[in-house]
Amino acid sequence: MTTTTAPDAVATDPVAGGAAARRRRLSANWLLLIPSLALLTIVLLVPLFQSFLRSISSPTWSLDNYVRLFTDGVTMTVLGRTATTALIVTVIAFLLGYPYAYFMTRVGDRTRAVLLVIVLIPFWTSVMARNFAWLTILQRGGPVHTALSWIGLGDIQLVGSQIGVTIAMSQVLLPFMVLPLFSALSGIDRRLLLAARGLGSSPLVAFWKIYWPLSRGGVVAGLILVFTLSLGFYVTPALLGSPQQSLIAQLLATRTTQLLDFAGAGALGMLVLVVTLVLVAWANRIGGTISAIGVVATSGSKGR
Repeated sequence: MTTTTAPDAVATDPVAGGAAARRRRLSANWLLLIPSLALLTIVLLVPLFQSFLRSISSPTWSLDNYVRLFTDGVTMTVLGRTATTALIVTVIAFLLGYPYAYFMTRVGDRTRAVLLVIVLIPFWTSVMARNFAWLTILQRGGPVHTALSWIGLGDIQLVGSQIGVTIAMSQVLLPFMVLPLFSALSGIDRRLLLAARGLGSSPLVAFWKIYWPLSRGGVVAGLILVFTLSLGFYVTPALLGSPQQSLIAQLLATRTTQLLDFAGAGALGMLVLVVTLVLVAWANRIGGTISAIGVVATSGSKGR
């Protein structure tokens, strides 16, 4: 009696052969990730680990640097100001981005392409060019300052204030709200709204009961993406803000370049990282938006 060897069994069994082929393809796909994983480890994970190690080992092995974050009045003030600014920017971006994304789903292909180009223009413009343009627009005697004077609002200082920083950050981060929203809204079947109208529902009720829940994934993605990017902005607050109203990124720069407090800066950076990861995890749990965030988070770091 003859026995069948393992290779012969795989060759004669289509199911086993298909499974073996899938395993080989999966192994080959993992090999393709090696260069990117190595680069990610070198430029991100290793510096992060070194920063964390320095934050708990200098001057002694302890958590004193993290304790100081919550006992230092200046740090807590900056953290509160940064969170407030990020929240305001996120709300403004949402209020402007949701109607814009909705309008993009209601127009024809040609008009939609024009609207998409308008959204993408900030990605094609230099970060410094955008911020210096806002510096020119918001400065004393500029178009915005002159218009506010004409309508009787008086001499409002925009450059060197949180108002100017908020306006500029809202414009820079608006695409990060519009794109996830457009992706979510374009996938909603509008026949559901027509069905609700046919059953006697008002437009407002149909929107709130049907359209809004279906757009939740894009809303959560845009909100978390804009908020987390706002936490790490540096160029815009540095150019349009003031040292007296600095944000987290400016405080980090001051601690590393002027105070040489690398341990304290590392602790502050770790705190911001933890907050960001918690928000992203919450977004993934609520709306399943981790993929949407991952697609644009890398490009978003260029606007900081």
